[in-house]
Amino acid sequence: MKIEHIGLWVQDLPTIKKFYETYFNAHAGDLYENKKKHFQSYFLTFDDGARLEIMTDPDHHAAGLPSRGYAHLAVSLGSKTAVDDYAKRLQAAGYQVTSGPRTTGDGYYEAVVLDPEGNPIELTV
Repeated sequence: MKIEHIGLWVQDLPTIKKFYETYFNAHAGDLYENKKKHFQSYFLTFDDGARLEIMTDPDHHAAGLPSRGYAHLAVSLGSKTAVDDYAKRLQAAGYQVTSGPRTTGDGYYEAVVLDPEGNPIELTV
């Protein structure tokens, strides 16, 4: 098990992308865009392999949800079976599974579970 990435809500995606590229030597992947949900993101990869997902979504903010700040912690479990098993295990223990397991529009297989304080954790392959 390893931390796969950390998600960060931002308002100005291009500016934040350039900041991390310029000052932290991050390398951005392709822009991911879900036009139906008005969601956009970049995965930034750092020299040591750590990744940061920077995300923007005007509908998220309009719904009264945070539009800036840390959004989630993603933990890689290594397989779809492990994601399924962890989601079932945590749900059986009384933790809320808010999404999945499913394959997302950008190709992730994930389930999202809330920790005891309601912070989202993405369980990924």
